[in-house]
Amino acid sequence: MSHPRPVEITLHQASHLLEVAFDNDERFRLPYEYLRVNSPSAEVQGHGPGQKVLVHGKRDVGIVALEPTGHYGVLIRFDDGHASGIFGWDTLYDLGRAYDTAWPAYLAQLESRGLSR
Repeated sequence: MSHPRPVEITLHQASHLLEVAFDNDERFRLPYEYLRVNSPSAEVQGHGPGQKVLVHGKRDVGIVALEPTGHYGVLIRFDDGHASGIFGWDTLYDLGRAYDTAWPAYLAQLESRGLSR
């Protein structure tokens, strides 16, 4: 079964949110910081299971550009220079669905390691 497809993508620069609406009527407002620390790039995800890096210090990260990549996703260019890893539509959908549990878990990891956002 395939994931829903996006029908609208909006950058809200003042609030640092990427809003994505899907064709199943689900809509997610994803903080730029959340997207940056969950980038699908090898730099963040590693090259194998269990290698994900705990990215920190991105509280104020911005997005300078969204670049469509074929029909399957978007490259997000962050203002900290990070611009690798394509956010596929499935990835954005999964990040949106997981936000309510993934974000508090991320904050708890930062706290347990004494790292700041």
